[in-house]
Amino acid sequence: MKCKVEKTKNANEVKLEITIEAEKFDEAIKKVYFKNAKYFNIPGFRKGKAPMHIVEKYYGKEIFYEDAFNDILPEQYELALKENNIEAVSRPNIDVTQIEKGQDLIFTAVVQTKPEIKLCEYKGIEIPKIEYNVSDKNIDEELERIQNKNARLVSVEDRAVEKGDIAVIDFEGFIDGVPFEGGKAEEHELEIGSNTFIPGFEDQVIGIKIDEEKDIKVKFPEEYFSKELAGKDAVFKVKVHEIKKKELPELDDEFAKDVSEFDTLKELKNSIKEKLEKEYDEKEKYEKQEAVIKAICDKSEIDIPSGMLEIEIENMLNDFKTRLSYQGLNLEKYLQIVGKTEDEINKEYEEPAKQAIRSRLIIEAITKKEKIEATADEINKKIDEMAENYGKESDKLKENENVRDYIKKEIESEKVIDFLVKNAKMK
Repeated sequence: MKCKVEKTKNANEVKLEITIEAEKFDEAIKKVYFKNAKYFNIPGFRKGKAPMHIVEKYYGKEIFYEDAFNDILPEQYELALKENNIEAVSRPNIDVTQIEKGQDLIFTAVVQTKPEIKLCEYKGIEIPKIEYNVSDKNIDEELERIQNKNARLVSVEDRAVEKGDIAVIDFEGFIDGVPFEGGKAEEHELEIGSNTFIPGFEDQVIGIKIDEEKDIKVKFPEEYFSKELAGKDAVFKVKVHEIKKKELPELDDEFAKDVSEFDTLKELKNSIKEKLEKEYDEKEKYEKQEAVIKAICDKSEIDIPSGMLEIEIENMLNDFKTRLSYQGLNLEKYLQIVGKTEDEINKEYEEPAKQAIRSRLIIEAITKKEKIEATADEINKKIDEMAENYGKESDKLKENENVRDYIKKEIESEKVIDFLVKNAKMK
């Protein structure tokens, strides 16, 4: 295999002219023939028994060219990149210039390469001061959440609906006197004040008594997910069947015993404080890391190749499709629900994709510049943790070069980010 490389007129783009010896291409043709011989049915021969030259004569000598080329391309293309130290970041644009049995195979591949980065002065980069402290209010809010979770629901019969109640209602929605799809339910439990319904609806349920009916007028938000309903005036016929109120348990030592492993309310509060402190420490750490990387990205110069951005958006969209599948949805159904097109979703991913690429390239550049490396012990320790979490055999993972390389990059990224945060200046 021979390869000639030249830069194109476009930034971060090269053109490879790859020549593969005739013998190697002929071997690829034979391989394709033997793989597909069983499918050829030629008069005078049992199915799959016709010699290659007969098959070529019957169907044309080009019959195996495309499959042979596709078979030989990936390995030879990757080899050409490796031998010429080219870091491709886009799919190649392939053009075959010579393809003939008994002759060298010649094709070109135009590909975008990893861009150069003009790093800003990243040591001592300024970021806003980020600090979270646990207050008594935070502890009380968490206690209130636990209290609400353990509340009893008690039926109320001697008054109308009030804020904070659970109203059990029937409702049916109409637009211009016509009922609309999804606008009807029976014995629906609605917490008044939860803001889970259309704005203005819950407030108008307040004051309705059991078995009483009322017409509630609302306007769907302009940004409502269903375009058919967005911005429309609607009338809901509502009937209240039952009213329930929450009866909260007393916040005392007995409450602490009932909801936790602690004997006193004081111990429960201390436990909540410790838990919140850990959460806030993690939040503070994460936000500092994000702030440092963003500040360096904003001050550094990176010209992101279009093909690199396209692949990043595609990967993000595939991850999103996977998450949708866990909810029993596909992208087509989701787009119908939110009233958007796939192009609009791709556009929404553009800026996050650019930020992800910038962050990754900057971390890689600083890793090299600062000569930050993951040790074998660090890699092995991380693999041991991963094996335990996923129920895999640690030794087998350690032998896998792809796994080791992935873990190595992950550790080095963590080290770089820690280094940047330690050297940052808080405003």
